[in-house]
Amino acid sequence: MSTLPHNLLGTAADTVSPRNILFIGGTGVISAAAAERAVALGHRLTILNRGRSAGRPVPEGAEVLHADVRDAAAVREVLQGREFDAVADFISFTPDQALAGMELFRGRTGQYVFISSASAYQKPPTTLPIRDSTPLKNPFWQYSRDKIACEELLFEAYREQDFPVTVVRPSHTYDRTKIAMVGGWTDIHRMRAGMPILVHGDGTSLWTLTHSRDFAKAFVGLLGRPQAIGESYTITSDEFLPWNQVYRLFARAAGVAEPELFHVSSETIAAHSPELGPNLLGDRSHSVVFDNSKIKALVPDYRATIPFADGAREIVEWHDAHPELQVVKEDFMELSDRLHDWSRR
Repeated sequence: MSTLPHNLLGTAADTVSPRNILFIGGTGVISAAAAERAVALGHRLTILNRGRSAGRPVPEGAEVLHADVRDAAAVREVLQGREFDAVADFISFTPDQALAGMELFRGRTGQYVFISSASAYQKPPTTLPIRDSTPLKNPFWQYSRDKIACEELLFEAYREQDFPVTVVRPSHTYDRTKIAMVGGWTDIHRMRAGMPILVHGDGTSLWTLTHSRDFAKAFVGLLGRPQAIGESYTITSDEFLPWNQVYRLFARAAGVAEPELFHVSSETIAAHSPELGPNLLGDRSHSVVFDNSKIKALVPDYRATIPFADGAREIVEWHDAHPELQVVKEDFMELSDRLHDWSRR
């Protein structure tokens, strides 16, 4: 059994029996961290993807197979009749994609893990914290409605055909490459230039940000677990922050003592930016605090240990070391300036 690096370790007693796992994807924010942890724990990991992303390297020791999962014949050819203890699908977003995945892996895996989204939970929520039993309803965002439809299809297959599905609902999960502010690097640029920073609402709604390395602890812990079949799990940090504090943590990480924040309602931002509207109205504008007791009952060692204050520093340091990623979006610059002028009238 392999020994874990300290930053991947859940507890000193972290030992598992090796499992045969397939990741569909494997190089995204969530999947890359989960892949790293799975290999570190000694699992036999195979990653199936198109081989087009080099942003997050595949961990040494993982097997990589190249095929487009949307091409069923190509997938069957590269898998050559192999079976797995668990298959994790990171890249299905619509019911037709979920159906295709189900048909590809029916009879080939003991567990099919579908990565849904916590944005599927009732918006606006009528009670906090949000639990795994909170109704799924999001009238604002098509992305969330599609995830709900995928879940309904897969759970029906579980009830009617014993398809071994497990659903995981992450919320806002990040790594060093992802800036949580609406404007991305443009907001860091504006902070350092002393320009006003657009914040949706009044900045006091609560938000949960989860580092991908923390998420991976719980996620890999449920792979190959028969108790998880037919169940859904929220996986997030237990830390929640008001949006004003999120922006100030980024400013501090960027060397700005006190950013000039100004506030505009999400509805107004949506009216000025159809691109930003669905995500704001369907997710970020609502307070989200999550109850993680269900995943902790299955994976007792799970505890998110990376505070966002540390995560913000990691993000800014990464971007400072990679100037090619410091993209200033002129359309967001213009939107921020226009809404700032509007807010002062």
